[in-house]
Amino acid sequence: MIKIAVDAMGSEGGPGVEIEGAVQAAAQYSVSIVLVGQKDRIDEALRNHDTTGLPIEVVNANDVITMEDSAANAARRKKDSSVHVAARLMRDSGISGMVSAGNTGAVMATAKMILGTLPVVDRPALSTVLPTQKGKPAILLDVGANVDCKPHHLEQFAIMGDIYSRAIFGIRRPRVGLLSIGEEDSKGNELTKEAFTLLKRVRINFIGNVEGRDIFKGDVDVIVCDGFTGNVALKLSEGLYEAFASMLKQELQKTISAQIGAILAQNAFRQFRHRLDYSEYGGAPLLGIKGITIVCHGRSNANAIKNAIRVAQEFCKHDVNRAIESEFKKLGITRTAGVT
Repeated sequence: MIKIAVDAMGSEGGPGVEIEGAVQAAAQYSVSIVLVGQKDRIDEALRNHDTTGLPIEVVNANDVITMEDSAANAARRKKDSSVHVAARLMRDSGISGMVSAGNTGAVMATAKMILGTLPVVDRPALSTVLPTQKGKPAILLDVGANVDCKPHHLEQFAIMGDIYSRAIFGIRRPRVGLLSIGEEDSKGNELTKEAFTLLKRVRINFIGNVEGRDIFKGDVDVIVCDGFTGNVALKLSEGLYEAFASMLKQELQKTISAQIGAILAQNAFRQFRHRLDYSEYGGAPLLGIKGITIVCHGRSNANAIKNAIRVAQEFCKHDVNRAIESEFKKLGITRTAGVT
């Protein structure tokens, strides 16, 4: 049985949210859970759930990395934090994957420091899944692991995104696009222009430049960009959804006829919210790291934690890391020695 470590202290609602999500995952999926964090608090929260027969164990970690902590300092100094202990368990004790809704920067820094990157990868990339008009989800990467990138980094991100799409979503030949300011080959800055040239040579289904408005159409399966651009796009998407939901609610409450219409259309609204609900997609896989690391939103609910565990399990089942190494070697993509 695949065993996943869950940082029980990471989210804003921890450890209750992580424990509820872990219990749901252990009950619904064939997966073993290791809850990592302050044992007394975890044990107390576990008493609120029926865990009879569920493969859940607890490993103590005394320290907690907060959202206010400096990512680099916390990764180096808080060595008894739940994130540190979970990463060491994955490195040393047969744990297949790790899920955390903690400080994103600290989770990434800790994973890179303790686990290291795959030997073929220069930099890991944080990826996220976004809904599209055509139903099939689109993968956007990088969304924050690398603020400054070089063209060969985007090339590697594209290949990892292609493997992710094929392995997890079963898309035989994913359409890979480069996020830019225009569809024409000549559009973009120096980074995207040079990356465009590299991607044209790689044996993936590269369809060229795509614009921000194309992300949600469903005509591209993998969208590649640097972490600064990707993080802005992701946060803009989250803010737009929240603003849209709030404005729609305001309009539906203005008149009696609008309220009646809302009642009649409530099933459609429910389905709409479900399609856009980030918690259905779990967390963001950190591609290129040894071992499987899934980073969740700090405001994650139990459903998000449950689905992040499912995503970690799927990555393990499909052996995505081995697929990345194999594909890089097959394509002749090698780590750039001395260039990060």
